[in-house]
Amino acid sequence: HSLCGRATSNSSVGGRATMAEFGATRHQTEERLPKATRVVNKAPADRQITAEQILREAKEIRLEDDNFKPPKQIITDPNELAEYRLRKRKEFEDMTRRVGRFSLQIWAKYATWEEQQKDFRRARSVWERALDINHRHLPFWLKYAEMEMRNRFINHARNVWDRAVTLLPRIDQLWYKYIHMEEMLSNVAGARQVFDRWMRFEPDHQGWMAYVKFELRYEEVARARQVFERYVQILPSVKAWVRYAKFEFKNGEVTLARQCYERATEEMGEDAQTEEFYIAFATFEEMSKEHDRARNIYKYALDHIPKAQAVALYQRFVTFEKQHGDRQGIEDVVVSKRRFQYEEAISQNPLNYDTWFDYIKLEEEAGDVERVREVYERAVSNLPPANEKRYWQRYIYLWIKYALYEELEADDSARAREVYRAALKLVPHHVFTFSKLWMLAAKLEVRSKRLDAARRILGTALGVAPKDKTFKSYIELELQIGNVDRCRILYEKYLEWSPANCHAWIKFAELEKTLGETARTRSIYELAIAQPVLDMPESLWKGYIDFEISEGERQRTRVLYERLLDRTKHVKVWLSFARFEATLLAALAAQDEQEQQEAQQAVSDDPGEGQVARCDTARAVYVRALRSLRETQPGAKDEAVMLLEAWREFEEAQTWRPKEEQQQSVQAVLNKMPKKVKRKRPVRTEEGLDAGMEEYWDWIFPEETGSAPHLKLLELAYKHKKQKLGGADDP
Repeated sequence: HSLCGRATSNSSVGGRATMAEFGATRHQTEERLPKATRVVNKAPADRQITAEQILREAKEIRLEDDNFKPPKQIITDPNELAEYRLRKRKEFEDMTRRVGRFSLQIWAKYATWEEQQKDFRRARSVWERALDINHRHLPFWLKYAEMEMRNRFINHARNVWDRAVTLLPRIDQLWYKYIHMEEMLSNVAGARQVFDRWMRFEPDHQGWMAYVKFELRYEEVARARQVFERYVQILPSVKAWVRYAKFEFKNGEVTLARQCYERATEEMGEDAQTEEFYIAFATFEEMSKEHDRARNIYKYALDHIPKAQAVALYQRFVTFEKQHGDRQGIEDVVVSKRRFQYEEAISQNPLNYDTWFDYIKLEEEAGDVERVREVYERAVSNLPPANEKRYWQRYIYLWIKYALYEELEADDSARAREVYRAALKLVPHHVFTFSKLWMLAAKLEVRSKRLDAARRILGTALGVAPKDKTFKSYIELELQIGNVDRCRILYEKYLEWSPANCHAWIKFAELEKTLGETARTRSIYELAIAQPVLDMPESLWKGYIDFEISEGERQRTRVLYERLLDRTKHVKVWLSFARFEATLLAALAAQDEQEQQEAQQAVSDDPGEGQVARCDTARAVYVRALRSLRETQPGAKDEAVMLLEAWREFEEAQTWRPKEEQQQSVQAVLNKMPKKVKRKRPVRTEEGLDAGMEEYWDWIFPEETGSAPHLKLLELAYKHKKQKLGGADDP
């Protein structure tokens, strides 16, 4: 090495001498080193960039780019390939050691990678280790066997399937896959052996039918028949026998198919008494052109199956008779059979009124009037067991249906009138009554043009057992006739009987309003609100206020609101009052949006209807409301917040005012808004024991800050935390 170094140095010296000989100067021939760069500004940059930031940005760019693909790693050196495999195996082993028992997918990825490397011995080892972890995990077996089949290791695949069905014999998918593989290999005998092993575990209907279809694919009809024999012995059900019979019929064995149905009735006994079985049996006989046999099967089934479970059977029977028999004759047979069933049910429980209704419907469809009347008389003779309305509610409809039948179907109004009269005498009106029965009797008289009789019936109803429905129906009848005086008398009786009924007061007032009787309407409302007890006072006050608004009486409406506020300080009343003061009367009385818009655009001559006056009055209402809520109901903070929100929206809606004034008004409301804070309070159980603390949101109004000096400290702490978090977010 030293000799080489000397030779190199000598050659370089010789080179310089040669260049000098050619006229090169020393400055041109000397070696120059780069100059050191001078740093002008040594201060740190404003934005510091770290290696972590560069990597993070690169990853974000890669995720945002949909077309990004990781670079391919091309390995050409065997040593590099071995190093790559060693690294990947180490990664997979670490993953299986850490999460192999919880994340089972890692085993599948490991085995798939080994398969891609064509190292099948290692791949099998991975699958076996995975099965040691959880041999009940179905995807392990499926992917293991698919790997063996994909790479044409048939014996290995057969071994895997055999172990799988041995360990998990109740999973049908494993058997199907195993059999499918044997069929793909044309190993029919092996597939049949697998089926025989499967059938020892007595699978469901689908498994047996798969075996039958397998035999039929290879035209083994005798073997398929043997499978069916085992099938019906292991799963003796209607579905199995019907499938067996259809198989025989499809193969042209009509006698054997009929024997299947007959054997089913003998071996299954009562279990064969189903609609599905008899429909299939009768359809088979019909397709075999044995119409008499099919008819007898239908009749036998209708006699032995409950009617609620034979709806489709009856429809099929009717369709069969339309095609092959006399419809009238079969209908008579069916009616007589059903009549016998109803008689049997009634004899067991004569108070089952639903059975009577079905029986009556059957007779009405038959069309025999005398028989229908006989059934009605027998039905209504079975009185309920006690004088309680819940027992009579279903029974009374027998009388109603009887009367309607006499009037509409039999066209005998006199008999219908007698039915209503008998029913009204039978009901114990001193205990309870039925308004519907009184009204139907009265409407029958109206349809018969006997108005006096209808009034007598309704008058008797009000005298014997008055009810709201009876009053309303009577008043509606008189209104339709146009007799206003009788309506007023009825309303007076109605209110004497039920003075707390706000609906009656409102309807009475609306009647007078439609007649143009303003003074009477106002008097009715005054009487109504003077009642000591009312069921819905809010609807009554609303009706009174709406009436005054419709009359254009702002001052009267304002007085009504003041009277209402004397009784209740509810926030909704204040909000309604303020909304009333802020809106034109014409807009309040408008019925639809178009009328409201026209009313808003119209200019009123009344100085009290001006924008300024309405705005000031409404604002005064909001001020009073807030003061009232805070003084009389200090705990109603949510209501106060609702009021302030409505007040703020009101101020923001005053766009006609100068912008500065509007902003000042809005700011004044915002200054009254409370602050939302989170607090804690103790929680106690029903027994009074301490159950810990719970957090809740509370409102702190400006006037309450003096009584809670710690709020200022909390506010400063919150600002400090916000500033600190804001500073931490800066880069």
